[in-house]
Amino acid sequence: MTTLGTPLSPSATRVMLLGAGELGKEVLIALQRLGVETIAVDRYENAPGQQVAHHARTITMSDPVQLKALIEAEKPQLVVPEIEAIATPMLQQLEDAGVVRVIPTARAARLTMDREGIRRLAAETLGVPTSPYKFCDSLAELQAAIDGGIGYPCIVKPVMSSSGKGQSKIDGPADVQKAWDYAMAGGRVSHGRVIVEGFIDFDYEITLLTVRALDAGGTVQTHFCDPIGHVQVSGDYVESWQPHPMSSVALQKAQDIARKVTSDLGGQGLFGVELFVKGEQVWFSEVSPRPHDTGMVTMATQWQNEFELHARAILGLPVDTSLKSPGASAVIYGGVDAKGIAFDGVAHALAVPGIDVRLFGKPESFVKRRMGVALAHAADVDTARRNAKEAASRVKPRQA
Repeated sequence: MTTLGTPLSPSATRVMLLGAGELGKEVLIALQRLGVETIAVDRYENAPGQQVAHHARTITMSDPVQLKALIEAEKPQLVVPEIEAIATPMLQQLEDAGVVRVIPTARAARLTMDREGIRRLAAETLGVPTSPYKFCDSLAELQAAIDGGIGYPCIVKPVMSSSGKGQSKIDGPADVQKAWDYAMAGGRVSHGRVIVEGFIDFDYEITLLTVRALDAGGTVQTHFCDPIGHVQVSGDYVESWQPHPMSSVALQKAQDIARKVTSDLGGQGLFGVELFVKGEQVWFSEVSPRPHDTGMVTMATQWQNEFELHARAILGLPVDTSLKSPGASAVIYGGVDAKGIAFDGVAHALAVPGIDVRLFGKPESFVKRRMGVALAHAADVDTARRNAKEAASRVKPRQA
């Protein structure tokens, strides 16, 4: 799709995003800068991406009937899933019928929505190193898996969830019931199934943003951004930085794993590949076929951020993954449960050297909901991390 049209005209290149949160919003902005007509779909009104798109639509995206009707009515050339809770079998049907092209592919969207699908592909089909794991359909099966070899400590996650929802660490027998209950409450789609993973004693974890994009001859090439380090609390990202230092051996292994997984998934676009690293050993953890929350740091660090890379790749345009500056990001949480909150201290935050702030515009705040992010660029990562955290701490959300 190297010919781009004019929005709101018969020649328009129409792209529909399924999921219009803070990541989708940035993808929509990147698409609009290339003259693309955008349709932002979410489960609630006035989602961040709906505030900037040409068209806003609100449906239950996990309902195949609603999803099919919307795609057939809007007739986009591309459908871009931005969240997991989508009726992916319907996307597969529509792609197979030639109704629409799904990014990166309908199969990739289906496999990566489900931790079971992607883990079995990586470990059992592709032979990529992963932590030991079992899938369990009941509390009794979970306990049996732990006792049968997974051991303590271990990590439990719903097979369908995102951003750490429902994820917890089990340190001993007393934690098992609580972890099961938390996983059941945190799944994006009611599924009643979890993955339990043996705990890897890693030195650090990274996100390796991997881009499948066309070259000048129309052949898909794989590109890598510099590795992104991050801190997670209960599976949810709270800060990230780029570049994260790695040995050349570990970096090569990480790139080999990312290339192997994303090549199997196919299509074009940006993938967020999460990996554990200890010394020169690397294990695959997860992959998202879309921009990654830890990759928001690229808005401060790269010439083309992850959202621009995704937009270019899906449109068949060349990409540039080169680093501009070391940098970091730190999450700004809502701090309160309220609608239409106000933010104090933004000017105070922007007074920190090398800082930018993004407020997402979410209509409703929760204590632990991401409502914004502080971005820092600096001469080195340590300075950027300090400045990003300082700036984020100066932004004070409150009930309006």
